[in-house]
Amino acid sequence: MGNVTSNVAAKFAFFPPDPPTYDVCREGDGKLFFSGVTADKNMDVHLLDTKGGNKIVATFWRHPLARFTVLYSHGNAADLGQMQELFIELRAHLRVNIMSYDYSGYGASSGKPSEFNTYYDIEAVHNCLKREYGINQEDVILYGQSVGSGPTLHLAARLQRLRAVVLHSAILSGIRVLYPVKMTFWFDIFKGTNDDIVDWSHGKRLWELAKEKYDPLWVEGGGHCNLETYPEYIRHLRKFINAMEKLSVAKQTKQNLPPNPTMTETKHNKCLRFGKR
Repeated sequence: MGNVTSNVAAKFAFFPPDPPTYDVCREGDGKLFFSGVTADKNMDVHLLDTKGGNKIVATFWRHPLARFTVLYSHGNAADLGQMQELFIELRAHLRVNIMSYDYSGYGASSGKPSEFNTYYDIEAVHNCLKREYGINQEDVILYGQSVGSGPTLHLAARLQRLRAVVLHSAILSGIRVLYPVKMTFWFDIFKGTNDDIVDWSHGKRLWELAKEKYDPLWVEGGGHCNLETYPEYIRHLRKFINAMEKLSVAKQTKQNLPPNPTMTETKHNKCLRFGKR
């Protein structure tokens, strides 16, 4: 019964572009390449196996001076082919690596989209970051947009030394996006707990629940899918990245100091929220 209701909920939550907006091909030497992306873009393509039995596409956009890597989970009506320009812009302005992926059933990824598949998907991508690039969780910033906030928070709950989390037009649950209900149904998807707020305040409530907060950005007049077009979006995100870099330097300095028995350890995970208003 659980599988049936999960499938019903998934039909309301996931809208992969049909047909996909890109192709992934393999060259003679076995290397994967992404249609429309030339070698000078400095982007690696991966085909990853998930615990759900699917093969998903992930792309790693490398910046030569990056201090952090952003693991980006995109919105529900997009695939990687539509996200290229944004990733190039974010990489340039923020000086970070960008690791992103298509959920099962999106783009050139196999399988069908579901809540649990998105969890398996992001776990496979994080494992790739560790295995292929040697990137530790202390240097990872999770970024979840819209339906991507579900897998983002799933992984964040499992990484105790994660650098930070960014939520962009986040959702408390799937059903609450469709209907102004104040209860969580047993067949809901990406369920939230201890909350009773809907609409744009989904993100506000999630930010309020964060233990360690960073000043949020509520974009006046912004819609669900166009926050990136507002100048304050990049400015605020750059400010956030700079703050995380300062925390990282402060932590390294602290580690180099002589032991102090009275010094208490503090966590540096921060949560940033973007949302419309």
